[in-house]
Amino acid sequence: MANRMVTIFGGAGFIGRHVVQRLAAQGDRVRVVSRQPALAGHLQPLGEVGQIVIQQVDLQDQQALMALLDGSQAVINLIGILAERGSATFDEVQGELPGRIARAAAAAGVGRMVQISAIGADPGSASAYARSKAKGEAAVRAALPQATILRPSIVIGPDDQFFNRFAAMARLLPALPLIGGGKTRFQPVYVGDLASAIVAALERPDAAGKTYEIGGPRTYSFAELMRYMLEVLGRRRMLVPISFGLADLQARLLAWLPEPPLTQDQVLLLKQDNVVSAGAPGLAELGVTPTPIEVIVPGYLARYRGLPTQVTRS
Repeated sequence: MANRMVTIFGGAGFIGRHVVQRLAAQGDRVRVVSRQPALAGHLQPLGEVGQIVIQQVDLQDQQALMALLDGSQAVINLIGILAERGSATFDEVQGELPGRIARAAAAAGVGRMVQISAIGADPGSASAYARSKAKGEAAVRAALPQATILRPSIVIGPDDQFFNRFAAMARLLPALPLIGGGKTRFQPVYVGDLASAIVAALERPDAAGKTYEIGGPRTYSFAELMRYMLEVLGRRRMLVPISFGLADLQARLLAWLPEPPLTQDQVLLLKQDNVVSAGAPGLAELGVTPTPIEVIVPGYLARYRGLPTQVTRS
């Protein structure tokens, strides 16, 4: 359905840019909610003049959220954090905020909502991140039962926080750590496929009220992903297994940094595989064909490449 007004919270980020582009291409009007509207101007050329509007709102103010959503036919919440910082806690950003958005959407008469959660969301998890994702899901469902929840595995693509991060480390360091021996399994999904799934979830009547787990066509251990990345880069680096106990100690020591590269909560997350559950609906049920990472990754990691060589295994 073209010419809807779709409001996207967190639309200026990595995933949001792809969602905005797809919605604009099919004729929807897009309202992007951003904390810093001045830094979201790069989205406007993705549509026609006036088609993409950037707005700022007090996310703590329920009345302001209701006013913002007035006239919207659909809402997408992409807001999430990987580590806590000041008032930006997991409980606030991923537990409480989704509920406020959903309640405002219900009050404003918004018909459809897509909430981006994460594989592993679980109210009983040892991880605060995973617990907050589950809390957010429950709050959205309570306010707007017809909302669709998508739980992606790690999301890859240009500007991702996975391959780019480790490729940058490989350019500087002689060795890369394999926490827990690198045995944790992931099912990386291309950001463009996730964006297509989000748009499909808004449009398909059969997606209302459902939860989908979103992963790519293959699963990989963390060690396999690091070896693949080094192969793409043509760099030779040691891959050093590190126990979860040692990783936790390192995370404690790194906690004093403004942006620690590893947190204790992330160590907890690595103790569980991050793959689509057996039998869970996913990309196929949303009509999306998953893209292999081998088609995507070499292109955007080109700037990190060294001379062709082999990976050194410890």
